[in-house]
Amino acid sequence: MNRRTFLKSVPALTVLAAAKSSFAEDTNAVSAPTHDANTVIPSIPDLQPIALVPPQTDGGKSVLAALKERRTIRSIRDEKLSPQMLSNLLWAAWGVNRKSGPFGQIGRTAASASNSQEIDLYVVLPEGTYLYEAVGHSLAPVVAGDLRAKVSAHGRGGAITKAPVILIYVVDIAKYSKSRLQEPGLKDTEIQKSYYNVATGLIAGNVYLFAASQGLAAWFHNCNKPAMAAELKLRPEQRVLYAQTVGLPA
Repeated sequence: MNRRTFLKSVPALTVLAAAKSSFAEDTNAVSAPTHDANTVIPSIPDLQPIALVPPQTDGGKSVLAALKERRTIRSIRDEKLSPQMLSNLLWAAWGVNRKSGPFGQIGRTAASASNSQEIDLYVVLPEGTYLYEAVGHSLAPVVAGDLRAKVSAHGRGGAITKAPVILIYVVDIAKYSKSRLQEPGLKDTEIQKSYYNVATGLIAGNVYLFAASQGLAAWFHNCNKPAMAAELKLRPEQRVLYAQTVGLPA
């Protein structure tokens, strides 16, 4: 089989996985937290943690077919994604795909500078907003209630206020100092900007490819950063960067 034939035969999610081993086995063997040790997720009385179903790591269109279909779609239905689709989406975006990655840490579906894993992925759903915990593949409650109308940077409604899932990309600068490989760029504020913007782009690219593979709509966009930072009660070291809206195309 030549290289071109091989690429056409590999499903998009399999390439994002980088491994086809059982996710449940990998997460049971991992103990390292995905968020900074200083991050405190408070108890939310009206919002319970969500244990996501195990992700499916194969199927969908091939990588080349997904690349052909990749596009921004802003018209999105308000229909909820199935639990399996939500699980697959979050895993494809920023999940654990190997228990032994660079520098003795877990590996994930998108790269980061010195494997610092500096991006926190918040998930805005109609009933509340959660923090995606890659280890354990679960959602930790952060804010009860519907924040979708507050996401838009310009106060516009439309797809953002109705979409079933909005991903909020937040960088945690403190994670750079905890990386096991302390290369000089991790301490330079200007280089840090390039690192976390690239890291966000890699995750967002995964989301776009997943959406194209599964027939979903995806839209990467700006967001109301001050409003989101206040609602999420972020620490000074955390900064809201971008948002990405996902759902079924209208």
